[in-house]
Formats: sequence, structure tokens, C-alpha cells
Amino acid sequence: MRSSIAVLKGTKTMLYPSLASLLKQVNSRYLLVNIIARRARDISTIANERDEPFEGKPVSKAIQEIAMGELRVTINENE
Repeated sequence: MRSSIAVLKGTKTMLYPSLASLLKQVNSRYLLVNIIARRARDISTIANERDEPFEGKPVSKAIQEIAMGELRVTINENE
């Protein structure tokens, strides 16, 4: 599964996975963006610590993990 935006003559087409499908996993756009950013940083940091080249983009990998249900979010309202 790939995450991408195709650009045709200056017009953006659909994002895959779609925002609607991602929002089924995380019900807030703001929370979704924060989760993707945090996970992408973690992916990048882990690759750097292991001194391994990371194929692809960390943001795309984070989006894939959410879309496939591999990444779960738990909110602790007591904190």
C-alpha cells in the first residue's frame, strides 16, 4: 500500500489512503496530524539510531500504519 498525491496539470487528485478512511481510525483531523507527525519522527529516529537507510518516507509509513490498523491510539483523559 502506498500513500501518495498525484498531480495532473496542476490539479491534485485523491490521496490514498483517503482522509475519510484515516478518520475512521482516528476521529479528529488534528489528532490524526499529530499522530502521523509523531510516528514519522519515531520512524526516522529509529532508522538513524540503527544507522540503516529508510526506504520511502517516514510520513508515508506512518499513514500506512494507521490505515492498516497497525497503529492504535489510546487517550488517557486523566493526564
